[in-house]
Amino acid sequence: MLAIDGALTSRVGVFVAEPAETFDALFGAHPVGVWSATRFDSRPQVMATPLALAHLDVVSSTQDEARSRFRSSPVLVTASSQTVGRGRRGTVWETADRAVAASLALLPRWPAVFWPLIPAVAGLSALDVLGSDAMLKWPNDVVVHGAKVAGILVESDPEAVVVGIGINLFWADPLPGAAGLVDEDPGPDAGPRVAEAWARRFLDRMDGDPEDWGRAEYEERSATVGLPVTWQPGGSGRAVGIAPNGGLIVESDRGTVVLDSGVVAIVRTSREPPPAG
Repeated sequence: MLAIDGALTSRVGVFVAEPAETFDALFGAHPVGVWSATRFDSRPQVMATPLALAHLDVVSSTQDEARSRFRSSPVLVTASSQTVGRGRRGTVWETADRAVAASLALLPRWPAVFWPLIPAVAGLSALDVLGSDAMLKWPNDVVVHGAKVAGILVESDPEAVVVGIGINLFWADPLPGAAGLVDEDPGPDAGPRVAEAWARRFLDRMDGDPEDWGRAEYEERSATVGLPVTWQPGGSGRAVGIAPNGGLIVESDRGTVVLDSGVVAIVRTSREPPPAG
């Protein structure tokens, strides 16, 4: 899944490349889990927004590498594997048999007050690429049929935002609660193509009005809204919607509350297995 930090090895390529592709253009209109490896062969088309691309076979962290390369224009760093990975709140990620880690560094034109919406926009951009079966588990996971196929991590400082995604392309024997997107190994070139499509969709969405970031779309594609949830520090209730600021609206015994992903450590739905141990 997601892994992220700085050392690099072979096959570094940086260039200005081309544009956003939807899931159907990349893979054909086929359900998740039944794609063939050949569906990763689509090529990008030309678009106006410049995006510097760098693919590294091995990197300690794509987050750190993208941040170090960023100057003013967006830069996307992808890697087939990472030696050190971190997720939200320092989570360590397990890696699928074929996965891609990608980090996009940019300085959003949105005012900083809207930057907390970026994880939600990154998730919606993943749905654009990964297909109609993919859904968002609040706050930062992409799931297919309840199994996690991707995770999102956003880090920022006053000079840049780095948006990371880790995607499980193929996983012969996945961990409980996780899955790969395809049934056959799509090969080493698939990951960078999927990541580029995601990055371009994200940049397209970030060109829009932050007040119209996709709240209704998120609610429609949410794997969390409508279910009983528990969270830490202690609380429970039923998720009923997504707030304008991207928070999770929950009806609880204490009334309606809005959970902030920056404050809440863990949100677990009634459909998830209990933690091991």
